[in-house]
Amino acid sequence: MISVHVHYLDPHRSLDSPVHALDARVKFILTVAFILTVSLTPYAAWPVFILLLAAVLSVEILSRLGLGYVQRRASLALPFVLAALPLAFSVEGTNLFTMRLGAWTQTASLEGLERFLSVGFKSWLSIQAAIVLTSSTSFPDLLRAMRAVRLPRLLVAMFGLMWRYLFVLADEALRLMRARAARSGRPGPRADSRPMPSFAWRARVAGGMAGSLFLRAFNRSDRIYGAMLSRCYDGEVRSLPLSSLSPSGWLTLAGGFSLLILLLSLGVLFWG
Repeated sequence: MISVHVHYLDPHRSLDSPVHALDARVKFILTVAFILTVSLTPYAAWPVFILLLAAVLSVEILSRLGLGYVQRRASLALPFVLAALPLAFSVEGTNLFTMRLGAWTQTASLEGLERFLSVGFKSWLSIQAAIVLTSSTSFPDLLRAMRAVRLPRLLVAMFGLMWRYLFVLADEALRLMRARAARSGRPGPRADSRPMPSFAWRARVAGGMAGSLFLRAFNRSDRIYGAMLSRCYDGEVRSLPLSSLSPSGWLTLAGGFSLLILLLSLGVLFWG
């Protein structure tokens, strides 16, 4: 089974917690609302950012995922925040310091640094919210939640196929790696004292594996899609209709929206 071989790709963790028991539609809507609130909060509204951080950390504790687990996964995406570093040097304001590298001179401003740090903090908060959502909700439930909130059918179908084909690609990669190891293609100490393979040899083998992986995954995905069409697939996976939201679900939605609207209003009122 593919799911057995590459289960590490699935971020979902089956735990017994109030967050896991919450309806997927409620979690999806509140996560999107939280990310929008973080994005719309004005720059340098640090008290509001601290309150938003307290909110997402509280949800992490309730989910029983562990703060360390969420922070480790969130840290993987933080290097991409460095793309916003030019803001520290391109926004006009109070000069902080000047960097000189030959003929190249750049001056960092206080306002630019605040904007860069705000972008980094916003990204960190949004990533944590997305991690809690995907770790506490299975992907089929997420797809059903997307359909329930009337996201375009084509977009939901693309998400579903992309997710499933990631497992196809990973399974084919594992097959190739096992085949290479079985044919003694794995670099390592040799019993006959032959020298270790060179970097060029490794690059050539890796390139061949990448090309073979693409062809095998493409052919296999084509067979899978053909099998789906033979079973009357028309772009939407059929599922049982979802039940209406429970009173506790509506109450959670109302409380979450009220808190987010309050925090956004504070940010716009005092820092907007």
